[in-house]
Amino acid sequence: MADTSVSYKCPNCGAPLKFIPGHEKITCEHCDSEFEVSTIENLFRDKENMAVKTREAQEAKWATHEAGGEWSAEEEAALKAFTCSSCGAEIVCDENTMATECVYCGNPTMIPKRFDGMLKPDFVIPFKKNKQDAINSLKKFYEGKKLLPDAFTANNRVEAIQPMYVPFWLFDSEVEAHANFKAEKIRTRETPSEIIRETQIYNCTRGGIMKFEKIPVDGSKKMDDTYMESIEPFDYSELVPFSAAYLTGYLADKYDVDAESSVPRADKRVEQSSLNVLASTVNGFDSFIEESHAVIKDKGEVTYAMVPVWILTTRYEDKPYTFMMNGQTGKVVGSLPYDSGKAFKYPAICALIVMPIIYFIVKFLTL
Repeated sequence: MADTSVSYKCPNCGAPLKFIPGHEKITCEHCDSEFEVSTIENLFRDKENMAVKTREAQEAKWATHEAGGEWSAEEEAALKAFTCSSCGAEIVCDENTMATECVYCGNPTMIPKRFDGMLKPDFVIPFKKNKQDAINSLKKFYEGKKLLPDAFTANNRVEAIQPMYVPFWLFDSEVEAHANFKAEKIRTRETPSEIIRETQIYNCTRGGIMKFEKIPVDGSKKMDDTYMESIEPFDYSELVPFSAAYLTGYLADKYDVDAESSVPRADKRVEQSSLNVLASTVNGFDSFIEESHAVIKDKGEVTYAMVPVWILTTRYEDKPYTFMMNGQTGKVVGSLPYDSGKAFKYPAICALIVMPIIYFIVKFLTL
């Protein structure tokens, strides 16, 4: 987290600076460096301004209360009954499921009570990839994985496959970002008796205004956040106004992480993206590090959307492996087993190939 206060430290060694009575300059007691008072004022002025901006950034808020809307009476009335309207079977699901299908007859079913007290989504991205697309994409995901056990690829069967609409909060933000970087240029020269290394230190200040649209944060606790971020991006140009009709025939979760609780993740993504942009402008140096930063939201709007995800589960040696596919783009992520025997064998094969080559090269050079 960025600092809201400033510590005066020696720019040469990083030790605390203080004014020693009887001295005309600011002195570092660790490395004996001396600095004019005006030099220290100028050096730390940017850091003081950054601390002020950081405090302002902490006080800025997202307009989370504007996300989502109210269900109309007509929409609530259109939702199907809790029992299957086709065969009368009881629908069994967890407490967050808003839409599902009957396991007995396959009839799409809405669960009206699950909408109680819940905001209506603003938008939805309809599914573009079907079940066969998901299976094909999973098989392609296996390709080129040299360390996969042979039995896994030969006998692999998809044990479960489900299409699900996952709740997402989409954050729009216009920010003012500032950062200070400490950069170095290093020059080395040799004399007959020694090697001299000269390091020049620069204080680089960067700032700018940036606009972010549709920063996604999933609103479901049971969906792995790492997987959800890994199947991004979604094409938000294909967002359409929400209608419950899009949920029929699919599983759908209601959010159990509200917009306000999702703010820290949104802030983190905005902050890191902003700093990456500023860091990309620090050019022409041998190295640099970020010393301080502040990212201030000038505007912060939030919308609520449902996005399409395929969830595929397979099993190997009694252990389940779960994969997720972006239901719009087809991007797949997941964890895979590996064959420890192959992991040992491949380096050994490489060594057997490389060693004769090295032998002949050495022999040739010797001759």
